[in-house]
Amino acid sequence: MSKSKVLVVGGTGYIGRRIVKASVAQGHETYVLQRPEIGLDIEKLQMLLSFKKQGAHLVEGSFSDHKSLVDAVKQVDVVICTMSGVHFRSHNLLLQLKLVEAIKEAGNVKRFLPSEFGMDPARMGHALEPGRVTFDEKMVVRKAIEDVKIPFTYVVANCFAGYFVGNLSQLERLTPPKDKVYLYGDGDVKVAFMDEDDVATYTIKAIDDPRMVNKTLYVRPPDNILTQSQLIQKWEKLTGKKLEKISITAQDFLASMKGMDFAGQVGVGHFYHIFYEGCLTHFEIGKEGEEASKLYPEVQYTRMDDYLKIYT
Repeated sequence: MSKSKVLVVGGTGYIGRRIVKASVAQGHETYVLQRPEIGLDIEKLQMLLSFKKQGAHLVEGSFSDHKSLVDAVKQVDVVICTMSGVHFRSHNLLLQLKLVEAIKEAGNVKRFLPSEFGMDPARMGHALEPGRVTFDEKMVVRKAIEDVKIPFTYVVANCFAGYFVGNLSQLERLTPPKDKVYLYGDGDVKVAFMDEDDVATYTIKAIDDPRMVNKTLYVRPPDNILTQSQLIQKWEKLTGKKLEKISITAQDFLASMKGMDFAGQVGVGHFYHIFYEGCLTHFEIGKEGEEASKLYPEVQYTRMDDYLKIYT
């Protein structure tokens, strides 16, 4: 079977650039949407040009120009959207509704992967305000996809290591703390952590897999399901230094929202669901989905003790 042609929308973003690289590496003819809105953003332009050097094609298109989106979509078999859904960067999830319309009109797309790559929004109906907006908007996009019967795969990638591992899951920093670390409760809730490059690899593996049509790909390999305490222990073993642990109760953690800006409140809410409720791991995967490492055992995914070594 020939490999699908792939269009990545949001290819210059945090996960998008990795999806482009993985698509090219796995032998797919890869297209990246080049939006005129980048204007004078030289870094994004240079990244797009670097994709060309890797073998990808650039295709112009804009969310304000429906025909350009349709024309771009008509060139490929699979569309992957990686537009940002986090509030401290940019938040554009509902723009995907225009992409759904373009895919519907084009009529040739065999699979659409919308911008997900975090928690499973279908399991977050109870989420706290204001952070629930992320999940609500993802569900709006899912409904639009399913209403017009576009074949889909949803990717639930859980916690990106760059944001949750190098900092030992501390808010408001990206590097490991030097002396003390804050524990969410007792630090004993299981969380799924993933190297972002591995998320991209698994994502591209799924696009031509008939087992993943209209299914959710849960990226939570068993060796990367860890508690926060276990993550800290791995760091302490690597460095040979013990950190002072300060436990934060759920009540105090939620109270810290007061006075924060909108993005901060969203972050606290999401951390609460992950580290106090265990929303990433407290369910069994049913017939609605598959676990990535079981489907693709040939992928040698990065374990978190190895991931942490770069920070030593």
